[in-house]
Amino acid sequence: MKKPTKDVRWIGSAKYDLSQMPEDVKDEVGQSIWEVQIGQTPDNSKPMHGKLREVREIVVDDDGNTYRTVYTTKIGDYVYVLDAFVKKAKKGIATPQRDLDRIAQRLKTAKEHHEKSP
Repeated sequence: MKKPTKDVRWIGSAKYDLSQMPEDVKDEVGQSIWEVQIGQTPDNSKPMHGKLREVREIVVDDDGNTYRTVYTTKIGDYVYVLDAFVKKAKKGIATPQRDLDRIAQRLKTAKEHHEKSP
C-alpha cells in the first residue's frame, strides 16, 4: 500500500522567497520537500537548535552562497514551510537573531492557522 503524502502549507513570504532563488537551489529544495512529504528525512536537512527544536532546515550551498529553507512536520499532517533565505551571518555558522525571530513568529502563525483550519 502506498504511503500517503503530506500536503505543504506555506507561511508568510516563504514560497515567494524560495521562488527568487537560483534554479539549482529551487530544484534541490523541491526534491527535499518531496522527501519530507513522503515521510523521509532529506540528507541536506538538519534540526535547528534552541527554542526552535521542532523545526528543521534544508541547507543548500550554491555558487558560494548558503540557502536555507525552514520547515516543520510537527503540526498536524502537514509540512509547514516557514522561511527561505540566503544565510548571511556576520560571524561563524550561527543563524542571525532576526532570522530566528522571524522563524519563531511564523511557527506561531502556523500553529494558529492549524488550530483554526478544519
